[in-house]
Amino acid sequence: MESSPKPRLRVVAAALFDAQRRVLIAERPVGKHMAGWWEFPGGKVAPDESDVQALVRELREELGVDAHPDAEIMTLTHEYPDRVVDLVLWRVSATGEPLGLDGQQLKWVACGSLESERLLPADRPFIEALQLLSSTATF
Repeated sequence: MESSPKPRLRVVAAALFDAQRRVLIAERPVGKHMAGWWEFPGGKVAPDESDVQALVRELREELGVDAHPDAEIMTLTHEYPDRVVDLVLWRVSATGEPLGLDGQQLKWVACGSLESERLLPADRPFIEALQLLSSTATF
């Protein structure tokens, strides 16, 4: 018997920086897939949405901010045991103070310290790109 293919999801994530060039990460709350792991805020792209529309919607719902996606940083594909995720990381500026509206913990982390955080396996490849960006970009 052939196994059915794993579901494939398109996910957008935000690299949101503060004035100290720290990036925001969020802990996945209890009840969600991979609860307790940390990630860059964002979420799934709905069938009728563009990446930018999904990112704006997700950051409003999860953080209560008005997001302004500035540029795509990196795209990757990650295969979990139960799903395949096409993940796009965007540099985002936002209006408003981020709040954990889904009950998730938030924290600002220096890009040089991201390797010591319990980031989702799919998000780990973004660390190097963010370290480079935070050291060279103008904010």
